[in-house]
Parts: sequence; C-alpha cells; structure tokens
Amino acid sequence: MRILILHPNFPAQFRHVAARLGADPNNEVVFGTKNERPEWNIPGVRKALFVPSREPRPETHHYVRPLESGVLYGQATYRMAEQLKARGFAPDIIYGHSGWGPTLFMKDVFPNARLMCYFEWFYHAYGSDADFDPADPLTPDSVAKIRLKNAPILIDLYSCDWGLSPTHWQQSQFPDEFKPKISVLHDGVDTNFFKPDPGAKLVLPNLDLSHVDELVTYVARGMEPYRGFPEFIESIAYLQEKRPNCHVVIVASERVCYGKPLPDGKTYKQHMLEKVPLDLSRVHFVGTLPYGLYLKVIQASSVHVYLTRPFVLSWSCIESMAAGCLVVGSDTAPVKEVIRDGENGFLVDFFSPKQLADRVDEVLSHPDRMAQIRQNARQTVLEQYSHDVLLPKHLQLIQDVASGSIPPRSPSVESRSLATVN
Repeated sequence: MRILILHPNFPAQFRHVAARLGADPNNEVVFGTKNERPEWNIPGVRKALFVPSREPRPETHHYVRPLESGVLYGQATYRMAEQLKARGFAPDIIYGHSGWGPTLFMKDVFPNARLMCYFEWFYHAYGSDADFDPADPLTPDSVAKIRLKNAPILIDLYSCDWGLSPTHWQQSQFPDEFKPKISVLHDGVDTNFFKPDPGAKLVLPNLDLSHVDELVTYVARGMEPYRGFPEFIESIAYLQEKRPNCHVVIVASERVCYGKPLPDGKTYKQHMLEKVPLDLSRVHFVGTLPYGLYLKVIQASSVHVYLTRPFVLSWSCIESMAAGCLVVGSDTAPVKEVIRDGENGFLVDFFSPKQLADRVDEVLSHPDRMAQIRQNARQTVLEQYSHDVLLPKHLQLIQDVASGSIPPRSPSVESRSLATVN
C-alpha cells in the first residue's frame, strides 16, 4: 500500500501504526505533519511538512476561528499533497486526525484515495464535559461557540470513507447518523514496555524516594480542572492527615491543555497551593518526563489516581493499569468503560476529595488485599488494550478501507469477564 498519514504533531496517535506500516517493505508511508521533530524518525516512514500561511485573523468572529484555523491547515496540507503528487506519490489510503483541518481537502487532491479519519471527540454543550462542573455554568456565548467548533469534524464525517474512534464512550458522542461509519478501536499500549516491576522504588535524576513505602501518583498533560487537578490537591490535604509517611508524585506540566485558564492569570498549581495547606516536603512536582522515567513512576506507585471529566480517555489510565497500578479513578463515563469498581480498580466521585482520600487510605492500609485487583488491571489491558491484540486489527482495518471493503470487517475486541481471570 501507499499510505499518507496526517497529524499536525508527529507522530501522535499514529506512532505505532506508522512504525508497523513502515516496517513492511511493500508499503510506502508518508507522514504529513506541521511539527517535524527532527530528533524522532520512524524507519520506513518519510515526513512531509505542511506550513499554514498564517494564523487566524484576530478580527475573525471567535465562533469561527477554529474553522478558519482548520481551513488554513487544510490549505497547507493541500499544497503539500500537490507536491507529493508531482513527485509521483498517489496514496491508496489517507489516514488523518479529524478536527485540526489537514484532512479537509484530501478528497479533492486525491479523489481516488480512500479517506479514513481518526475521530477523537465531538463537542457538546450539554451531557458530557462542558457542563459537567455545576460551579462553572455555560453562557449562551459558550454554547454557540461549542456548536460551531464541530464544523471541520462534520465536513470530515461527510467526506470520509470510514472513521475510527478509540473508545465506545468517545464514539457515542458523534451524531447517530454517522456512528455506523465509525469503528471503535483503541490505539493500544505496549504491554511489553508498560509492565509491573514488583518491589520497585522510585529514583529519578533529581528525586530519590527509595526510602518511601507509600507512594501516590498522578499523571496528566497539564494541571487543570478537566483532569481533576484541584480535587486531587484537596484530597492530598485529607490524605496527609491520615498517612504521615505518604508521599505524592505529580507528573504534569504547569499549564492548561483543556478548558479555560484562570481569569487572574495564575496557574491552577499556584491557585490550589495558596488555597490548600499541604506539607510540600511530601508532594513532588516533577513536570513532564520521558517515557522511561514516567514508567519508573507508575511502576513504583502504591496507588495511582486518575480523574477526568466525561471527556477523552487519557493513555496514562491504560498505561498505568498495564504497569500493574492500583488505579483509583473518577466515576465518570470514560473511566467506567475501562475500570470496574472493586474488580480491576476503584471508582470515586469526581467532586469528592474526601472520598478519594478515604479510598486511597483504604488501599494503602490493605496492600495484600489489592494484589488481585492489580493483576486484574493488567489482565484487562492484555486482553483488550495491548498492541499484540489491537495493532493487527488496526492494520487490517486500514487494509480493508484501502481496498474498498466498506464496511470493513469488525475490529472490535471481545472482553472476558474478570471472574474468569485468575
């Protein structure tokens, strides 16, 4: 096959699929991207850069700016595609992330190619992430803006030959009339890399916690309400009263990746540390970490906390389960698709820092009782979210769509009841 993969950030969700496709000498794989990342190359995969001609105009109506940005990305990708075509490259299939814009005009430049889109999220004002927090009510202005944010995604839903969404929860957000052309297939995790290391103690280049027996971990891209950072900080205050020897490691950058920043310009870390008195000698902010060090954190974890609004499920939730973490997660739809309370993890009320602290305290008090839950967590990933299971299905889906076998064979992963896992 000739495959054109599109994402502004290289390699993003397509890292492992691109590597597998590039490893086949019969394939020709081109990855169109805005951010080249010269330090990272995938054997058998050639990069092609697209550069938007400008940013959206400040005077553009703020409802429409995401669409204008998408059009600018789409134009830049069109120009890149024309250059590829002039050099003789004509893809059998184009596989791109929908929403940014690079996929918008691909059916125009390559009308004979199949277009498969990765549909990560469809925006709703009500019933999912946007209106989840009653303390942060929506305004009519924000409701209208959310509706318009779907414009580039709707164009892709209409234009594509097939789509993919990583979880049933995420697929459920899309309009009913388009769901039949969206397969559910998670990106998967490398369970040979993300695996338990029994007895591991945490030692990072600038942090030695090898003496610590109780380690609570938290991982997110940023420190923000979407991933429950304020609630987590509040829970630490309760936890420190109960567990005087407990340490907390927070792997995240001090920024907002999803949602709104604070109006006063402070970061949520600054805001919460001013609001909540903590013993900071036992709370360690380590920023973002390369995969090898991040793995060490979750392997040494006694309890891993994962909180999220009803939004996109983070890779870190699955990766921590693969590493044998005891995950205490929020009782929200994306987490409940993966974690069954008391079987392969625990669920708590997103808005109850005290309930979260109580559950973490319970886990730390009974480590032997939690061993089976840790095993069940990894078994869940091995059966339903591992590359060994999912990558062959992903590659088959791409092959089916490229060859015109639409609808393709179902790529769904059958799950076994945890009652059968011993």
